[in-house]
Amino acid sequence: MRSDESGESAPAASGGDPLDLKRVVVHGYERAYRMAGHGPAVLFIHGIGDDSSTWLKVLDPLTDGFTVIAPDLLGHGASARPRADYSVAAYACGMRDLLATLDIERVTVIGHSLGGGVAMQFAYQFPDRCERLVLVGSGGVGSGVHPLLRLAAAPGADLLLPLIGSPPVRTLLRTFSDPLRRMGGMGLGDDLDYVIDKYARLLEPDSRQSFLRTLRSVVDWRGQVVNMLDRCYLAEGVPTMLIWGSRDHVIPASHAATAHQAMPGSRLEVFDGAGHFPHHSDPDRFVAVLREFLAETDPAGYDIGRWRSLLRSGGRPHTADGGLLELPPISSGT
Repeated sequence: MRSDESGESAPAASGGDPLDLKRVVVHGYERAYRMAGHGPAVLFIHGIGDDSSTWLKVLDPLTDGFTVIAPDLLGHGASARPRADYSVAAYACGMRDLLATLDIERVTVIGHSLGGGVAMQFAYQFPDRCERLVLVGSGGVGSGVHPLLRLAAAPGADLLLPLIGSPPVRTLLRTFSDPLRRMGGMGLGDDLDYVIDKYARLLEPDSRQSFLRTLRSVVDWRGQVVNMLDRCYLAEGVPTMLIWGSRDHVIPASHAATAHQAMPGSRLEVFDGAGHFPHHSDPDRFVAVLREFLAETDPAGYDIGRWRSLLRSGGRPHTADGGLLELPPISSGT
């Protein structure tokens, strides 16, 4: 489906792959996305410098029972790269507006890396639209982040970033990719080649500026600056699963345990030996654990009274004697 000048969506030409990129205009900017399948809606949000193609190996197997939606975030992939707000809150609003144009009311939200932070922000800003939450090597649960991202967020990095994506540097990195991997691949391991290819886009000035605006909204030279841990108690009653690679050095694997403890009732799946992209390392297992999670949990509904009680208490309400107050279960969405 492609958008016309009015922003209305038109059907894709017959015979194409259902997961080919489609486009729609939202707020005057073209948004690229993939959408296929039938059944309950599942929204997949990629990380910084990446795009919706990162999910392709897990999208196709799910189309038999789910409507899968995977956008290119603004400033990424085939979406527009305007001078705009690239904060996680703005991205969450963008997801809401894209879903509205697609006539999707409620979704299970899956976010990887930066996309995990966007997914949490979406659940926080629009709890009535979020049925479940799946965080994959997610940002937003601690300050730790790969040193190269801290360096890229520092003043003056604008001048160095084009070198990273330049053909000579990429060729050099590929030439020495095997020894680099044996030495830890700058902490990227088997993800190194994928990251090198994606960061070739930094040669394009508009892509580079979008990347920097996005990065500097969440990271500075000391690490991540956006932390959702203070609001994680609001996830109580929302089925939540955390998926992490045991060798993730971009968003340290130790963050998985922190998030698991902070998010009441969450599930934790650690992919042993995987790095920052567990959905690349073992897509079959990723699909299997996701199917199991979707089958075994009921979609959360939104109860304003419960939400208000949690907010007023700063956590789960307590009884007069200091015990935890039992709250009624969140009703299932319809």
